[in-house]
Amino acid sequence: MIIAILIVLAYLLGSVPSAVWVSKWVYGIDIREHGSGNAGATNTFRILGPRAGVGVMVADMMKGFIAVKLSILSSYTWTSEPFVNLQIFLGLAAVVGHIFPIWAEFRGGKGIATLFGMILSIHPIVALSLVLVFIMMLLLTRYVSLSSIAASIAFPLLILFIFNAQAQELSYRLFAIATAFLVVLTHHKNISRLLNGSESKVPLFRRKNRMRH
Repeated sequence: MIIAILIVLAYLLGSVPSAVWVSKWVYGIDIREHGSGNAGATNTFRILGPRAGVGVMVADMMKGFIAVKLSILSSYTWTSEPFVNLQIFLGLAAVVGHIFPIWAEFRGGKGIATLFGMILSIHPIVALSLVLVFIMMLLLTRYVSLSSIAASIAFPLLILFIFNAQAQELSYRLFAIATAFLVVLTHHKNISRLLNGSESKVPLFRRKNRMRH
């Protein structure tokens, strides 16, 4: 019973629509009606600029991070396989909540920041490595979508070939592989725009003064 309650709590936490609330309460718009239409950090970066984008990204990351930490309320022994499996389920529940938020008409974002917060909570060293991949790609290209894809592909490679000893649970390895496939799948439109040169870049070092539709 406690496991079911924790999963529901993780979903509700993930459902907190950071981008929607920030765009409505601070900027007087609904971020889902502009840009790509996604209620996530990437679209917030494009439409409202770095300050709002960073705020939303941190908030979305914390949803995944805290959701995983709910696992300490269970009776499982820390570092045991059931405990790690629960962490994965709780994190995924938060990601599902972000994508289909009950607090925002089930219209959310793609869940990348929340997914990262989940990984950070389970395996900090891997998460920091992914940050480096993401930042390097972002600085080189200014494409958040491409940076997210690159980091997601790096995730299973790091788990399988570099941090294998620290991530022995089969479920975690499968989760890493599935994450790469799912991120690429959910970014198929971005990949098409990248290929035809129409993908939008984010303003890294200047404030966004004008909304883009």
